[in-house]
Amino acid sequence: MPQIYIYTLASVIIVSLLSFLGAFVLTLKPEKLKKITIFLVSLSAGTLLGGAFLHLIPEMVEKNKNDGSIWIYLLGGIVLFFVLEKIVCWRHCHIPTSENHPHHLGIMNLIGDGFHNFLDGVIIAGAYMVNIELGVATTIAVIFHEIPQEIGDFGVLIHSGFKYAKALFYNFLSALTAVVGAIITLLIGPQIENFTSYILPIAAGGFIYIATADLIPELKKDVGPAKSLLQLITILIGIGIMFALKFFG
Repeated sequence: MPQIYIYTLASVIIVSLLSFLGAFVLTLKPEKLKKITIFLVSLSAGTLLGGAFLHLIPEMVEKNKNDGSIWIYLLGGIVLFFVLEKIVCWRHCHIPTSENHPHHLGIMNLIGDGFHNFLDGVIIAGAYMVNIELGVATTIAVIFHEIPQEIGDFGVLIHSGFKYAKALFYNFLSALTAVVGAIITLLIGPQIENFTSYILPIAAGGFIYIATADLIPELKKDVGPAKSLLQLITILIGIGIMFALKFFG
């Protein structure tokens, strides 16, 4: 049990520290930032899909071989993330803010992102409660998703009028909710019967929803044979990373 706590807390702290990557928003020209972000979004989509289909879903099937309800929970996870996106204005948009691409106000973005990070903590802790390998794979999928997300979030805060230092501080504060989510899960998860049997399919549904409903539609906006081919290759690289973790990790 102590090992699970160490791995989980180390993982969510690393995820939280990614909030400082947003500082790169101010060091790059908008066009260059957009190109880098699209590459990261493609990679994120691949790792999330790979994490869901190569790690989370096989693990939940293995744990619940004769329980057909896991597929209901999987669908429930997809619907849950859709509802959460609507309720808290949690928008997984990773394109830098501009006059032609406005985002939500800074405060709303912080609230939505804080809730999103809290769920990341819950998912990471739940995965580690199954086994270390699944926890590591889930953490890596979350990390690849968080990189473009945090860059976008920082851009929203700057565009909303936050000063540089204040934007960094509040973005990091919002990211720390992942630690809160992880700690709560580690404390109450063992008290709930079959807790991981619920959290794994819900997490898988969330990964699938984010990849297919939020990330891939953003990639479709950037047309052109060369760009589309690069996006496809990058998605496959993301899936390949998760495949390597499963069979060689």
